[in-house]
Amino acid sequence: MANLKSTLRRIRSDKSKTLSNKFYHKTMRNSLKDMRNEDDKSKLTKMYPLLVSKIDKLVKKGVIHKNKASNLKSKLSKNLN
Repeated sequence: MANLKSTLRRIRSDKSKTLSNKFYHKTMRNSLKDMRNEDDKSKLTKMYPLLVSKIDKLVKKGVIHKNKASNLKSKLSKNLN
């Protein structure tokens, strides 16, 4: 177990960051799943910009890597067309 005060603080902050990152990952995965399962083209065109915006926000927050984001957006645009 950690003995330094700063290390104990770091452990506490890591727990909260892990929880928030899990939440962001889960919401992104659910949105991706919803878009992949959607058949209506008009709904897909409405969902696409919202999902791309979510992905970009996750990159900005440092939750996912920018290359992963570009891969996701590329796959989504292929599914859209």
